[in-house]
Amino acid sequence: MTLAPGTDLQELRPRLIRLAYRILGSVADAEDVVQDAYCRWLAADPLSVREPAAFLHVIVTRLCLNQLKSARRRRETYIGPWLPEPIFEPEDADPADDITLPLMIALERLSPLERAAFLLHDVFGMDFPEVGQAIDRTPAACRQLASRARTHLRHERSRFAVSKEHGIRIAAAFFAASRNGDLSALRTMLAEDVIACADGGGKVPATPTPLIGIDAVLRRHAEMADDFVRCPSQLLRHAVVDGLPGFITVEAGSIVQVTALHIEGDRIIALYVMRNPDKLKRVPNVS
Repeated sequence: MTLAPGTDLQELRPRLIRLAYRILGSVADAEDVVQDAYCRWLAADPLSVREPAAFLHVIVTRLCLNQLKSARRRRETYIGPWLPEPIFEPEDADPADDITLPLMIALERLSPLERAAFLLHDVFGMDFPEVGQAIDRTPAACRQLASRARTHLRHERSRFAVSKEHGIRIAAAFFAASRNGDLSALRTMLAEDVIACADGGGKVPATPTPLIGIDAVLRRHAEMADDFVRCPSQLLRHAVVDGLPGFITVEAGSIVQVTALHIEGDRIIALYVMRNPDKLKRVPNVS
C-alpha cells in the first residue's frame, strides 16, 4: 500500500479509525488503537518501515485482534442485547465502506480473523498478500477466511436499500406514530417478522431481550403509550445511524436515545434502540 509522494500520513487517520471501528464496534477504542499505532510508527526505526501506510494498517489490525479477545469476554457478561456504538454519516466516509448497523451486528458472529480478512479485502480494498501481512496468515488462508465471512454475511446485506430521503420520511412517520400511540399506523409500517433490540447495558432501563414479531413489538409500544403521554419525547433531529435512517431523542429521565430503522421497501424489518449512555457520549447536538 504505497502512498503518493507528499501524502500526509495523518490523512490516513480517518480510514484507520473506520477500520478499527468496524472491527471493534467502539469509536473510543478505535481512536485509542489508531493513536497507539501512530506512536509505534513514530518510535520505529525509519529504515525498517519502507511503506508507512502498510505498516500502520498492519499495526492497527493486530492491535484490534488483540483487543477483541478481551472485548468478547466483556460481552459475555453484558446485560441485555449488545449494539455497536452508533456513528452518524461522517463527511469523510469512504463510498466503498457500505457497512450498515445490521452488518456490524452480523460481524460479531464471525471469528476475529474472518472479520479482519473480510473488512481488509472486501471493504478496504487490500489485496490478499497485504491482508496476510496484517493478520499473519498466508494469502490463500486469507482468501478462505474472507470467503467464509461472505457466506455468513450473505443474507445481512440489504437487498432493497432505501434512499436517505425515503428512509428519513419513514423514520419521521414511525416517530410520530409511536409517540402518539397510533398502533394502527405502526402496524402498516412494520414487517410481520420485525425484530426490536434495545441496548441499555444495565445502565438505564431497556427491554432485556429482543422482541420478535409484529405482535410483540406492537404490544411493547402499547405499554409505552402512557409513558409518552406523561413525559413526551424530545426529538433532537433525524439522522443516518450507521447507514440506517433514524432519530435522536431525549426520553423520560433525560435519557438520550438513538433509534435506527432497518427498512426494506416500505416496511421496517428491524428496530435498533441505543440507550447505554457510555456509547452515546459522541451523539451530535446533545449538550
